[in-house]
Amino acid sequence: MTYQLALQQLTDSALPTGAFAHSLGFEGYIERGLVHDEESFGVWLGAFISQQLTYSDALAIRFLYEGAPVAELDALVTAQLLPRQLREASIKMGGRLLEIGAEIFPSTELAQYRELVNSGRAASHQPLAFGVVARSLGVPLGDALAAYLFATVTSLTQNAVRAIPLGQNAGQRILRKAADCVAAAAERAGHLTPDDFGAVSPGLEISQMRHERQRARMFMS
Repeated sequence: MTYQLALQQLTDSALPTGAFAHSLGFEGYIERGLVHDEESFGVWLGAFISQQLTYSDALAIRFLYEGAPVAELDALVTAQLLPRQLREASIKMGGRLLEIGAEIFPSTELAQYRELVNSGRAASHQPLAFGVVARSLGVPLGDALAAYLFATVTSLTQNAVRAIPLGQNAGQRILRKAADCVAAAAERAGHLTPDDFGAVSPGLEISQMRHERQRARMFMS
């Protein structure tokens, strides 16, 4: 399993993709007082994992692994990411991941995706950039899904520790509980159909849209 060390590097929280600058919607819940402690953030995180991460990111990665053209998936991800900030966050972090991948994990598949992006035929979404790199490294789909989902959860939890704020031990407790949600999400994504793609709770999307006009913000999304 030569891909394991590479996968750890790819999902390390220190990878400079800019994830530290995004709440992906939870800051809006903080502003309204709905997320204010360990328990309430855990509830939000569970909903985010089981909905947006499952029906958007995880499903995009799975379809990529199954052979769907990356350009078509890129357009679908762009279309279903209705909140502008979330769409821009996915593109910014995906673009950085493509740049990093080209330097440390180059492959023909990655070069082809970058060419689509550079020519304006694709946007460079984060889950697809990750999926392209992971697949070129020989990472099995199940491992790729679990690693991507948990890396996203880790970044969000680290950001919540700063923003709410929470203690470091609280963050670790949240991650331990979230691991079960991540495993369930990876399993569920394997049974969904193209018709399920982008099925997200309106409450999450509305909060992500409201964040654009929030008076005081720590995060870009």
